[in-house]
Order: sequence, then structure tokens, then C-alpha cells
Amino acid sequence: MSRRILIIGAGIGGLTAGALLAQAGYPVNVLEAHTYPGGCAGTFYHQGYRFEAGATVAGGFHPNGPHTIIGKLLDTKWHVQRHDPAWMVHLPGQTLALNQTYDDVLANFPQSESFWQAQRRVADLGWKMAAQGLPWPPTDLTEWAQVMKVGLANFPADLRLLPFVFSTVEDWMKRSGIQDAAFKRFLDGQLLISAQTTAEHVNALWGATALDLARQGVYHVAGGIGGLAETLATKLEALGGEILYRQRVTRIAVEQGRVTGVYAQRGRHGSQKAFFPADFVIANTTPWSLDQLLQANSPLKLRKEVVTRKPGWGAFVLHLGVDASKLPPDLPHHHQIIDQMDGPLGETHSLFLSMSPEWDERRAPAGHRAVTVTTHTRVQPWWDLIERDEQAYHARKAHYTEKLLTNIENAIPGFRNSIDLLLPGTPVTYQFYTQRSMGMVGGFPITSLFNARGPRTGLPNLRLVGDSIFPGQSTAGVSLGALRVARDVQRHLRLPATRSVHRSAVQKEPLSS
Repeated sequence: MSRRILIIGAGIGGLTAGALLAQAGYPVNVLEAHTYPGGCAGTFYHQGYRFEAGATVAGGFHPNGPHTIIGKLLDTKWHVQRHDPAWMVHLPGQTLALNQTYDDVLANFPQSESFWQAQRRVADLGWKMAAQGLPWPPTDLTEWAQVMKVGLANFPADLRLLPFVFSTVEDWMKRSGIQDAAFKRFLDGQLLISAQTTAEHVNALWGATALDLARQGVYHVAGGIGGLAETLATKLEALGGEILYRQRVTRIAVEQGRVTGVYAQRGRHGSQKAFFPADFVIANTTPWSLDQLLQANSPLKLRKEVVTRKPGWGAFVLHLGVDASKLPPDLPHHHQIIDQMDGPLGETHSLFLSMSPEWDERRAPAGHRAVTVTTHTRVQPWWDLIERDEQAYHARKAHYTEKLLTNIENAIPGFRNSIDLLLPGTPVTYQFYTQRSMGMVGGFPITSLFNARGPRTGLPNLRLVGDSIFPGQSTAGVSLGALRVARDVQRHLRLPATRSVHRSAVQKEPLSS
């Protein structure tokens, strides 16, 4: 008897889980609303450029890193090249390189040496435990047993993690005797990128791992970060799985408390509709989108979650085509720019700029470079404006564009003069192209390990995957979550599976429905 698995969304999480399940012998279908894979970690074409849709920095390729683990399991190779420094950090009156050894950070903040020594110890143990398959948060006796097994395997070293479990990175700074406001601002900037919140809020254990990106390595993906999804998609199909593009899922069908399949339509407004039956569904979506797809069948806990959970961050983004001959010589590829030493970050006060490397000729026309600039932004104000006052929405969009370009010019003189192409985007843009609820991206801040979201949904044969589940945040975190989901699905579908591709299982729905 076959066990048909259907995945909603060809993002990194959905494709990783799908490829692992296809390798295990399960028939896998992926439905993707867009024309290419990757979602918010995709790469799109425009006027000869390949722009990153959202994520621009890739990590997790170090030994025991998530992408390394997935690559070995799938016997596939990632087409990446390491970039050092990871990025330049521009603070008011101060610029430093964030590289593998952190030597420039220590030169600028010598009092922080003990902090980084502790960070390395905690992060190394965290990576080791993640590689051993730590399912957090555990949701049943089998996962609790796995947590205990990993804990015992690392005893007594894991006892060193206890002071970090119930504290924040700011608490950790105070224990280290660091009172430097500039160092705190530097940490806040790094944590906002990697953990979606700042030192006073982020859990210290998670923060130690989030701060480890530069040490473990930042990589360019050949052809853009969407190359990760393309590699996974190719592998999934080689294993007998199938990806159907331009298939927008409109509803998840539930009968007697179990998911039976999904309804989808071809294209955004297409009249061609179909029902895809499934024994198990994995949704590469946010909880809000999942609740909408389940409609009246949404479990009570999920309905409460989408009402009480604070929305995640969105992004205001600039996609720029630039003339490389007009750029400063030997300009590093990645820059974080913070324009003030106090007050909130995001909303143009902090930005991240990523530029395609010289060696990747697929990314831009000859002599040019593709650049993506992002700043964290709250999603609701953009939707309020476009619904109530569209002129004010466009004025805010123009203001954010000008402020970002000004901050870049102040940090990299002459950059503005190199721009040949400029495409701004808001959370409204993200929602339109990626189907992300309200345009939220990046996952949820981890302020407490005990409030982290797992993949369970309240329905026994439906799981969530992607940046909404722990550890989320970044392609590396999403990959670890997908690995956990794939193992969980296999535990619940123990009957023999077949590798047959089941296009014939699609049932056409009457156009009048």
C-alpha cells in the first residue's frame, strides 16, 4: 500500500523534508504556487539580473552543520564558495570586519574576549547536539526519549548549558562584566539578523548559536541562494518525487479529524482546479496561512495561536543593479549598516546589503552586480496604509528607499552613483509573490526555549515545516526542522511505501465548485 505525502510549498523546508522522504521510499508530491522553487530563499530573474527574493547569506556548511548533514544524507553536493569577511559592520564612527577569527571584533572590543570564549564553547556543544538529532520541543514519548538520549550522550558537558537556558544574552553580558554600549549595539545588530530580536530578549543558549554564523562560515551559492532549492528540487525529482508549479493550494480537506488531501488551482486566478489526495500533508507555511487553509477545520489550539501570537518581522527590500566599475575597489560583498547608537533597530535604522560576487557571472550582466538591501519592518503599518491611503503607502515606500540609499552612501561613498536599476518592495510585495501571510519573513524570535514552536498542528497527519518551527531562522535552521519532520512522518507512516509518481492520483474538480 502506498503512502502518499503531499507538501505545500517548495521552500527549503518543504523540499528538504520531501527529498528525505522520497529517498526513504515514499511517493512525494510538492505543490508550489510560483514558477520556481525557494520561496523566501529563492532567486528571481529581472532584466538580466538574478536577485535574491529574501535570504542573502547562507551558513551551515561546516562539519556537523545542517546543510552538511543534509548533503550527506541525500548524497548531494552544494555549489557554494566561502566568503571572508562574513560582512562589514558599520556603526556610527566605527567600522569593523566580522570574520572567522573575530580578531577585528576583539581589537575594537577587547573586554569581550571572555564573552566570545564562552560563546564558542556553548555554540560547539549546541551544534553537536543538533547533529545528534535533538527534537526540540519534544511532543511525544519517543521524542522525549531522544532528548534524554542526546542529553546522556553529552553528559556532563551539557551541564554547562544550564546557565544559558534561563537567561538572555544581555544577562550573559552582565555576568561577563561588559558594560560597553557600543558592544551591546554591535551584538544587537548581529542578533537582529540571525535571531530576529536583540540581546535583552533573545535566549542566551539560542543567541550563542545565532552569533556563531561568521565563525562557522558565510557562503555564496552559485547562481544565487535559490541554488540551494534548485539542488534540492533536482534531487527530489531524481528520487521519484514530483514538483508541480503554479499550483496554489486553496484549502486543506479534513474528514473525521484527519487530512485527506488539498484543493489547488492553477495560477493565481486560474479556473483549472484539482483535488490532490494524500495520506500525510506537510505545510511549508506560517501558522496564519495554515489556519486559513484549514478554514472551519482548524484545530482550536491553532486558532488561538494565530490570534495571540505576535506577528513576526517583515522586510523592506531594495533590489539594485549596479555598475561594478563605479564601485569602490575591493569592496566586500556583505555590509551591515547601523545609523544610530540608541533607539530601536530596523525601520531603516539598520540594514543588510549583499552583493553578488565577481566570479558568479550568472547573477548580473557583464560588468554589473546584483545587490539586495533589506531592513526589518513591522508588517501591519504597510497593510494599514495600502488599505486606507494608497498615496501615503507609496510616500512611505519612497521615504524608506531614500533613507536606505542615504545610509548606504554614508557608509560606502560613491555607491549611489553606481545604481542602474532600482526595485523597492514592502511586506505587501512579499505577500503577493511568496504567499507569506502579511509578508512575514524570517521566523519567530526565540526568547524562551520552552515557548519554541514545534511542527505539530493538532491534526495527526498534518505537520508544519519552515521558519515557523524551531529552530527556524535561516536556511540552516529550516533544514534542521525539516529533518525532524521527515523522521516524524516516517514514524507515523510505517507501512511499505512505493516510489511511484502519482500524477494520475490528481482528481479534477468541477469548475463550478
